[in-house]
Amino acid sequence: MTDSTSAPARVRAPRVRGTVRVVGAGLLGSSIGHALSALGIDVALDDTSPAQLRLAVDYGAGRRAEAGDDPALIVVAVPPDVTADVIERELTRYPGAVVTDVASVKLEPLRTLRERGVDLTHYIGSHPLAGRERGGAIAARADIFIGRPWVVCRDGETPADDLALVEGLALDLGAMPIEMSPEDHDRSVALVSHVPQLVASLLAGRFVDAPDGSLSLAGQGVRDTTRIAASAPELWVQILGANATPVVDVLDALAGDLSAVADALRSPDAPGARRAVADTIRRGNEGVERLPGKHGQNRRFEQVVVMVDDTPGQLGRLFGELGELDVNVEDLRLEHSPGAQFGLAEISVVPGAVRRAVEGLEARGWKIASTTND
Repeated sequence: MTDSTSAPARVRAPRVRGTVRVVGAGLLGSSIGHALSALGIDVALDDTSPAQLRLAVDYGAGRRAEAGDDPALIVVAVPPDVTADVIERELTRYPGAVVTDVASVKLEPLRTLRERGVDLTHYIGSHPLAGRERGGAIAARADIFIGRPWVVCRDGETPADDLALVEGLALDLGAMPIEMSPEDHDRSVALVSHVPQLVASLLAGRFVDAPDGSLSLAGQGVRDTTRIAASAPELWVQILGANATPVVDVLDALAGDLSAVADALRSPDAPGARRAVADTIRRGNEGVERLPGKHGQNRRFEQVVVMVDDTPGQLGRLFGELGELDVNVEDLRLEHSPGAQFGLAEISVVPGAVRRAVEGLEARGWKIASTTND
């Protein structure tokens, strides 16, 4: 496990040089500060909230910005409703710097800036697809960008050196730069981020008035499905409002799908009803298979589910013995059994390692609950 404020060891020197000014000391801004500071880069933090700024500095995300700072790169990490205002201010204040932002919507602030006639030669919009349910400087981590896509929205007038600086920032933080237009970015995040947030929130909202007995049956599936429903409403009101059109397009299509399967289930014995339901599940299978796996690969893994006693050191022992068996853990999901003194560890491994893992663990006394081949 990496420390919450440490960056992974790297052989080469950082691509980003000079002072990096980070405006906004919340989750993303402070996380960027932690990662760059760990690489020896001078990070100057600024925030309209003195308390947030003090907290970020105390946690080591950087130092307070000073009047004499001459940043080479400025990262704007503020809420969407003020992103355009802050970008304009930073471009005016530091004309020699490259300015990027990490807002989750790219088209609206760009349109606003163009309408104002702002010179955007040294502005490049970007967006790291990383985050946590909790926000603020206290939740910041240097490692949240590792292996995550980082969208960079340049245009034909973007200087090559400016583009290299923003892409270098993403690479220094362990992310994967991906070039997209603002329009393509906003349509994409509507599908894979913004609508999933709404779906999770709507489903979790059904729990508010549900009987306690029903909720006592909740397993890992419903927890996985609703995990992001814990996100901050204030931020999401801004994000969804700024990307409303692409979000509505996806919601309308999803509403049609929901209506169709509901109609089929109203008369499950009617001709074609079962096929409609089966096709809905099958299409979901196909969609999940298209999602990139570990490190962005399309490689699929098999799952081995191991029963683990709820006592100290058991999970560490499991990992240690898998290492002895030369089985790499590609992913892990834990499910606790309500009222029982054990949990289930779902271990993802390459298909060729399933048999070795199962036979080796059983020989060491572990109980295998299931595998994907069962």
